[in-house]
Amino acid sequence: MLLVMAICIQINTIKAATSSVGTTLKDNSDLKDELLKLQGRYEAFYRELEKKEKELEEVRLNAAAKNETDTQNDAEIKSNQMLLGLTNVTGEGVIIKIDENREVKNNEVLNINGYLVHEEDLLYIVNELFNSGADAISINEQRVINTTSILCDGNIIRINGKMVGVPITIKAIGFPSRMEYALKRPGGYLQKMADDGVEIYTEKTENINIPKYEGVYSYEYLSRGDV
Repeated sequence: MLLVMAICIQINTIKAATSSVGTTLKDNSDLKDELLKLQGRYEAFYRELEKKEKELEEVRLNAAAKNETDTQNDAEIKSNQMLLGLTNVTGEGVIIKIDENREVKNNEVLNINGYLVHEEDLLYIVNELFNSGADAISINEQRVINTTSILCDGNIIRINGKMVGVPITIKAIGFPSRMEYALKRPGGYLQKMADDGVEIYTEKTENINIPKYEGVYSYEYLSRGDV
């Protein structure tokens, strides 16, 4: 009798555990399905946005061809879009490649954080590039604009809300020698990172392609003032 009771209890326990796991898996499956639906909707909306942007560009070109004032307005619109990061751009500049030191083991150093890439490292490099005259910057193909957020989420860095992992490639369009000096000057931040053990490679190049910002500008409190 005791043996039968023990077996029954064990069977009920296994059933309960299996039911719990099944429910958790079902919940996760529902969340995954919802995420896939949202991603699909986002991609559909973004394709529609690109389509409308092309149609708007055609309208502007047709209007500009018929009127000199419209031509000037179209040129101003394109210039503003470029400055806002809403168009793909190309030009000379520098490329910085950053990677964590993978040869160092956790038990070999007192502080492994020095060998890793953190959000503050990227923030400092971006500020240094803008201060030295960079016209456009991207991090792992994510365009950096005035509202870009660079945040640390555990061991993951998010830029414009997108996950970014190492190795990291930073592209900057601007005067190459000035930006390179700002980054590589003696005692500068890149030297500090290299001294800590982070792997860094910098090069000047005449042809850099930086993609446009694919998010949406949103201003909650800003409004046009009187001139």
